[in-house]
Amino acid sequence: MMDQTHHSSSAQKLDPDRQPICSRLSGFYNLEVPERLRRLAEMMGLSQRDQWQLLQQGLTLQDADMLIENVVGLFAMPVGIATNFRINNRDYLVPMVVEETSVIAAASSAAKLVRDYGNLTAAASGQIMIGQIQIASLPDIDAAQSELLAAKPQLLDVANMQDPVLVKLGGGAIDLETRRVQTESGPMLVAHLLVDARDAMGANAVNTMAETLGPMLADITGGELICQIISNLADRRLVRARMEVAVEALAKAGYSGPDVASRLVKAFHWADADPYRAATHNKGAMNAIDAILLATGNDWRAVEAGAHAYAARSGRYRSITTYRIEDGRLIGEIELPMAVGLVGGVTRLHPVVKVLLKILQVHSASELAEVIAAAGLLQNFSAMRSLVTEGIQRGHMSLHARNLAVLAGARGDLIDRVAKQMIIEGQVRYHRAQEILAKLNGHGESGES
Repeated sequence: MMDQTHHSSSAQKLDPDRQPICSRLSGFYNLEVPERLRRLAEMMGLSQRDQWQLLQQGLTLQDADMLIENVVGLFAMPVGIATNFRINNRDYLVPMVVEETSVIAAASSAAKLVRDYGNLTAAASGQIMIGQIQIASLPDIDAAQSELLAAKPQLLDVANMQDPVLVKLGGGAIDLETRRVQTESGPMLVAHLLVDARDAMGANAVNTMAETLGPMLADITGGELICQIISNLADRRLVRARMEVAVEALAKAGYSGPDVASRLVKAFHWADADPYRAATHNKGAMNAIDAILLATGNDWRAVEAGAHAYAARSGRYRSITTYRIEDGRLIGEIELPMAVGLVGGVTRLHPVVKVLLKILQVHSASELAEVIAAAGLLQNFSAMRSLVTEGIQRGHMSLHARNLAVLAGARGDLIDRVAKQMIIEGQVRYHRAQEILAKLNGHGESGES
């Protein structure tokens, strides 16, 4: 459980040169796409090229061919902005890349509720990544551990020679630890190289260091070197977020605020006790987390793997969020590994990622991790609040109805009319959208805007 007295790393180093913004964009969702972009550009100082990159997807086939192998084309995903976020007393407009309806709306709504009736804070614990080196076939693991401990200073020096730039920035290899791991192939020695990755995710640096040290560890111990690789269970790089909101503000769908809070806590207790529920519960948090990771060019698969492994660290898969009621307020918390970066890789190569990072205005990997964790917590809270009141489908299907109306051929104001009728009937189906649209057009109304 996180320390409730934690302080945000980013809150302690406020940048006086950063342009202050207000993330409350009233009616933003009602605007047409060009008007949204114009308003965003004015707020964030986006250049004409920045705007063009967003509209054109920015990434060329040549760019793509440098990123992955066997490129045959490009695949677009929607980019949206979650509004109303205020974290550690600072406003953020949060870019998300996601295809699922209602994710951005739910995050923005939850952020507004907590902003108006509570508080949202976050703190990252550091940038330490772990490189693992596996040594097998050791007759005496205890002796091997002692030998590695004696050689640690020299080994760390060799590791840091592999990335002098990282060392110059204040990072690099800082420690070497050893573990005995029992496997079906017998006991093995696993060394953990601890590397301060600073503002990078760190995979390339850590893997290079681990692969350099691997043969040296095998020579020192007399064991068999099997493999060397970064661990995505980055439990030395945790991030925590905490929200509190007045219970009375939680009323929804005919339930009083205290009832919603009580039901939400009981729903959390179920998720924490039942891995079948916990998987879906945690996915609710990852909806926002992955969307921001994609928008910022980070490895969402690595963070997903680390989050789920961390959720199972007790030996049973559990919720990555917690909820409780204290003094008339609902307290929600999240804690998970968050290995993210602002330098290197896609963050440097993808032109749209550059624009989205400009919009987000984070100045360190730790601050980025804090924003991501806070968004994940709010996304989970929003889903939980809907689940224990109106059900998850009502809000989701309301937005999905517009998509179906467009697919059926509706244009202009007919989109909302078709969607509204499906929602009233409780029949949000493609064929029903076609029928309603045909009926409206049969009365002499055009489906064109």
